Amino acid sequence: MLIVQKFGGTSVGDIERIRHVAKRCLATKNAGHDVAVVVSAMSGETNRLLEMSREFREDQNDREVDVIVSTGEQVTAGLLALAIRDLGGDAKSFLGHQVKILTDSSHARARIQSIDAEPLKACFKEGKIAVIAGFQGQDASGSITTLGRGGSDTTGVAIAAALGADHCEIYTDVEGIYTADPRIVPDASKIARICYEEMLDLASLGAKVLQLRAVEFGMNYNVPIHVRSTFSEAEGTWVMPAEDDMEEVVVSGIAAVRDEAKITIRDVPDSPGAAYRLFEPLSEAGICVDMIIQSQSRDGRTDMSFTVASGDHNRSIELLSTVCADLTGAGEFLASEAPVAKLSVVGVGMRSHSGVAGKMFRVLSEAEINIEMISTSEIKISVIIAEGRVDDAIVALHKAFDLHLPAPERSSI
Repeated sequence: MLIVQKFGGTSVGDIERIRHVAKRCLATKNAGHDVAVVVSAMSGETNRLLEMSREFREDQNDREVDVIVSTGEQVTAGLLALAIRDLGGDAKSFLGHQVKILTDSSHARARIQSIDAEPLKACFKEGKIAVIAGFQGQDASGSITTLGRGGSDTTGVAIAAALGADHCEIYTDVEGIYTADPRIVPDASKIARICYEEMLDLASLGAKVLQLRAVEFGMNYNVPIHVRSTFSEAEGTWVMPAEDDMEEVVVSGIAAVRDEAKITIRDVPDSPGAAYRLFEPLSEAGICVDMIIQSQSRDGRTDMSFTVASGDHNRSIELLSTVCADLTGAGEFLASEAPVAKLSVVGVGMRSHSGVAGKMFRVLSEAEINIEMISTSEIKISVIIAEGRVDDAIVALHKAFDLHLPAPERSSI
């Protein structure tokens, strides 16, 4: 088998942990597998490098900042290769440009365009473990680029796709993906298997165990992903294509995005182009709009509510004030609330089971938690609630959907 293993910052946080990772890599190699290992920077190192760069450049989306922060993974890759050799194995480290991870030129948030896997295949033929610096690549001009926070996950799954690996193991400090954040719900249960679609939603809705783009790569290239703990031999969570029995689980998990802002505009003209004129300035400013709700038209007017990240709140108000003034008869800000939270229940089983929304809304009502906005898809229901009540909501919903129990023992809706 060909296995790609990715180790996060806490897994390689100091020299002893790097030695522990080296032993795990060697054990996989000695079991008869070809092994490619992708590493993050040591825990806290990226933040340290970014703080130094801010002494000279506040905007982090810069070529030279990428040059600086990419060194964290370079150090880890070299140290891990040495540790494997020290234990009697053989390893060779690779930086992004040596594997030819080609990206676009969007510094600090680059997207992978192609990978030349031949250097890694040559390394395997020599009987060596390939150790690859995650989080980094190069653009067409040869400049170093980085993939954004959590980018080493993306590197790992992308390398697995390029090599045609049997699977990609994502090692972290937890034993897998849970039905809710165990820090909020102590009896949250580990999910044995979850399909790509569910994981995409959970990752985008606040679950931080696996980066969103890594899941996208896995789904697009059919790479099974095994999320597991560096510090345990326990089976973790498999992220994989949907199987028929997965739909028997109605709700797989609960996630929340905190620190959002809700903006409501009153009396917007109910006419073609009005929404475009409101949201175009936000798009041009790089502000991501999340949930959008438009009320029923009355007398040619409508109310429109939407959410943005709290950090974009003031800038959004500033941009929209000008637009609203230009819209003939346009309304004014009826409400501008921050922070709020987006709470979501996710499950591929929603496709074939009814009653999830009703149960969710009943539970929140009984807990006296007000719902401000609602958005749905085939496999998720999201609501906006007061940020101060989000933990209460997660605990109540987790209990109501029996998520503390193993999947086969959960009650139907």
